[in-house]
Amino acid sequence: MTTTPTPAKSVPFGNLKAHYQDYKQQLDAAVNRVLASGHYILGKELDAFEDQFAAFLGLPEKRVVGCASGTDAIYLALLDAGVKTGDEILVVAHTAVPTICAIAKTGATPIFIDVCPDTLVMDPKDLEAKITKNTKVIIPVHLYGQMVDMDAVMQVATKHKLVVLEDCAQATGATYKGKAAGTIGDYGAFSFYPSKNLGAFGDGGAVSCNSDKAYESLKMLRNYGQSKRYHHDEFGVNSRLDEMQAAILSAQLPYVKEWNDKRRKLAALYTKLLKDVVETPVEAKDNFHVYHLYVIQTDKREELREWLEAEASIQALIHYPIPAHLQKAYQHLGNKRGFLPKTEYMADRILSLPMHQGLTEDDVEYVCHKIKEFIGSKTGSKV
Repeated sequence: MTTTPTPAKSVPFGNLKAHYQDYKQQLDAAVNRVLASGHYILGKELDAFEDQFAAFLGLPEKRVVGCASGTDAIYLALLDAGVKTGDEILVVAHTAVPTICAIAKTGATPIFIDVCPDTLVMDPKDLEAKITKNTKVIIPVHLYGQMVDMDAVMQVATKHKLVVLEDCAQATGATYKGKAAGTIGDYGAFSFYPSKNLGAFGDGGAVSCNSDKAYESLKMLRNYGQSKRYHHDEFGVNSRLDEMQAAILSAQLPYVKEWNDKRRKLAALYTKLLKDVVETPVEAKDNFHVYHLYVIQTDKREELREWLEAEASIQALIHYPIPAHLQKAYQHLGNKRGFLPKTEYMADRILSLPMHQGLTEDDVEYVCHKIKEFIGSKTGSKV
């Protein structure tokens, strides 16, 4: 006899308030330390976090530069790579639009690449056909916590002498063949938006790089292009990770591996319970997926999402329902529906289920039970 999981009052998509309560002692200590210091910009907290995060990635010191957001992390890396108006950047349309905003800010043109229908990340087989004399950079987006096939990307980049900038906004802690996201290409761009696997209590980001030259240049670029006070050697911007956010991130960094392991455990339970009724995520060979999001696919996406919210108080979201090439802001590029068939097909079917380190196995079992209840007599056949 199958027992029904004990109903929860609700299962929110995330719970940052509870997260703070769970780590209140460590977080309060970090905040109070910064307040007591009286130093809030470009200080010891940022220096310490940058080196700690570099070590977390398996990089030497002086290979990570903190900045104001994940979007700025992409923008700064593109600036350092010399990207300018007229250049073309190869990137997927299935990503958070901030990836594309950073490209547009440089004056370069995004050239959209289709995705693999199983992993939902960049299909390297679609790269070479879209390379032109103006192509400058490839941005593989490690979406949902899973990395792109980086061997294939690097092979194309080496052949055509292209820069590789990994978008790691959703992939802190993910690995490909044992190498951390953000350490294989020329640059890695990280977001510390509060809901990320490592989240600040506000906006924040960082760029990883592979040389002393890039590190020194990125430090100048984020701070008005200054080599020292009032000496501006490069065009720069104001994009600094402040001391408070750096301290908050440092306080949480030791727990990221534990949190990612829990996400993987919860994802495995989701997959075990749902694999026969919906399309569940595929973890590609050589990948260590950190499940920033747990994304299923179903032809009944809208009906299921609405039913879970109304009937079971379960919050499911869509990341992302409209691919970038179909957004109004990028219609001038001339890409019509049908241009990226695999991207467009899955964009109408994806649904993100609750996933965060505060989620319990009981919560997952309840969500899965309710999904099966929605499917009803169709249990055993995917919808």
